[in-house]
Amino acid sequence: MKSHLVGVDEVGRGCLFGPVIAAAVILDKYENLELKDSKKLSEKKRILICNQIRKNSKRVSIGEASVEEIDILNIKEASLLAMKRAILGLRIENIEVLVDGIEKPKINYPCKAIIRADDKIPEVMAASIVAKVYRDDLMIAFSKKYPDFSLEKNKGYPTKKHLNILKSLGPTKYHRMSFKPVLDAR
Repeated sequence: MKSHLVGVDEVGRGCLFGPVIAAAVILDKYENLELKDSKKLSEKKRILICNQIRKNSKRVSIGEASVEEIDILNIKEASLLAMKRAILGLRIENIEVLVDGIEKPKINYPCKAIIRADDKIPEVMAASIVAKVYRDDLMIAFSKKYPDFSLEKNKGYPTKKHLNILKSLGPTKYHRMSFKPVLDAR
């Protein structure tokens, strides 16, 4: 039996706020999808393509590692944990996994890490887009609870405005306490 190719990517490693998110995608057909690295697409285009990916995929799974896990493990290990959770969430056995980057999650499937895979391999590009849209939506939801932090705009990244607000108000329970700018704002 032919194995399914799974693309995996994460988003949110450099953020100060919120979980790190990974997506795992098994595409069915992608000839008509305008796949690219999620960072090279406008927000509007990402959302449109994400909806198309979800319609044209055999399986899509999201994995996340919480702020607490990031602070305990470190961001690299938390990212790998989110990837592992996304892969296991597919609930399929006969797979080969391609991951963007240089590190591979600890899984019992054939897995290869490829630098810049999110710019070359359709399944990984799709995972990049799905993970980014999911995390952006999460930050928009958090912005309603924490409107002063402009999360709907900065998505938790350390923009100048986010850093200034962090210094002024101090961190929330969703800030990554192990990250230096957050530690400095306590």
